[in-house]
Amino acid sequence: MTAEELLRAAQAGEALPPLDGPLRALAEDARADWEAAHAAAQAGEDADSAWVHAYLHRKEGDLANAGYWYSRAGRVKPAGTLEEEWLAIARHLLAQAG
Repeated sequence: MTAEELLRAAQAGEALPPLDGPLRALAEDARADWEAAHAAAQAGEDADSAWVHAYLHRKEGDLANAGYWYSRAGRVKPAGTLEEEWLAIARHLLAQAG
């Protein structure tokens, strides 16, 4: 599954393969469930979870909190759109999942 396919399927409410951690958080975000997305991202202690956590706070408009989480993830706030960042995170996570 590509990042674009994941985004479309989640937005359409289609059944998804089992997803854990940050990928689950992204899928919940695409389904417009910020609370579930935040809970899934917050459950992880790794850099990828921190990146999703940062993205979610950026989307929420809490840029100070987002900055903290970007720092925890070892990343800087991107200049692109939220959708571009969502896709970049998803591509990264899917590539890691193999």
